[in-house]
Order: sequence, then structure tokens, then C-alpha cells
Amino acid sequence: MAITISGDSPNLTSASLTTPTLTSATLTSPTFAGTPSGSIITSMTAQASTSGTSIDFTSIPSWVKRVTVMMSGVSTSGTSNLQIQIGSGSVTTSGYTSGAWSANTNNSTATSGFLITGTNTAAGNYYGNIFICLFSSNTYVESHAIGSPANNNQSVGGGGVALGGTLDRVRITTVNGTDTFDAGSINILYE
Repeated sequence: MAITISGDSPNLTSASLTTPTLTSATLTSPTFAGTPSGSIITSMTAQASTSGTSIDFTSIPSWVKRVTVMMSGVSTSGTSNLQIQIGSGSVTTSGYTSGAWSANTNNSTATSGFLITGTNTAAGNYYGNIFICLFSSNTYVESHAIGSPANNNQSVGGGGVALGGTLDRVRITTVNGTDTFDAGSINILYE
């Protein structure tokens, strides 16, 4: 390994490293400028889903191609189906083509968001992942598989929506928008 340094301290004009070797595999809070290449997965901060009618994640970078929404023990106060809405600058509340099927119970569709449950019960306690991927330009597609051990309910489904710009936010809510969250936590990964 060769290290080349040009200039006198404190006026260093250039430095280069030939054949770099990583000696410590720990990076603490790295920041990236521009559009990263390769795979970089970033976890946001988990939010308790114990109150309120929606959970929002904002400030998603413009280079993101996939968002994973993770639910752990998520429950609401009522029976309105869970849905995810995404947006560019603001949350998009129409134009979705989505559906969900809950095992042995119901098929449902929605245009107000990506439908996550085909049937919901209060205290459902859902666990699982929802994947939202950039399909082309500003068109996004979604697929999911979640389950509720509390009521033996599993839900699968998918959908799509075209946004007016690049995705920068994700909202988890219910179709009626009035049922409140009462248990669990939600987080997202983006890459």
C-alpha cells in the first residue's frame, strides 16, 4: 500500500491512497453525496403505533428505488382496513389500483392507498413487510404479506400508483382515516 501526500500542513493540496485496505468494518453515521451506486440500505427510526390516525415517514431521498415498511404488532381501534399512502411533496390519496386478500375471509380493493388488509379487526396485532418499488419514472408498485397471530388472519396483496414526482414520504393509515392506532411499532428501510 502506498500513501501519497502533497503540500505542507496546513496547506495540504492532495492525498491519494493506492490499494486501500479496510481495517475497521464499522462505519458510524456515514453520509453520501450524489446518487450512491450499489446497495445501501438505510433504516429510519421506528415509530410507536400506539396513538393517532396515521404514521408518517418523510424526507426519503430522491435516489431511493425501494422502501420496505415493517410492522411489529400493529393494531387499530376499529375494523377499517389498513392502507399505505405514498407521495411526492404531499401524500397522494387517490389514483391507486390495489387489492388485498385475507385468508378465508375477504377480498377487498381500494383506490385511496395500497390496501394492506382485506379484513381488519380491532386488536389485530399485525406483523410483516410491505415492499414499495419504483417501477418506471414516477410509477410505484407494492406487494405485501402480513399476518396477525392474534386473530389468525393473513393478508397478501399488491397495487400500483403514478405520482406527480419522486417519492419522498410514506403514510400508514386506515381506509376510513379515523380509526386510531393502539399497539405496536412501524419502521421503514429504504435503498
